[in-house]
Amino acid sequence: MLSSPAMPGLPPLPALIPGPLAAEEAGVAPATIRKWVQLGHLRAAGRAGRAQLFRLEDVFAAERLARRRTRTA
Repeated sequence: MLSSPAMPGLPPLPALIPGPLAAEEAGVAPATIRKWVQLGHLRAAGRAGRAQLFRLEDVFAAERLARRRTRTA
């Protein structure tokens, strides 16, 4: 059975968002999201037709990783 906000005691399911919205939330270009996927820094958590869907927390983790790499380079 799937959890929902209406079911107390169970954590909510993570929201999945499409790449362009993930890019907007992280403050990067959609091409950056695609590059992170290509480099293996980010993995799609699902699909909606041809669109890849991402967990927002995964996108932010990839952004932090990219930011750390640019500081040390």
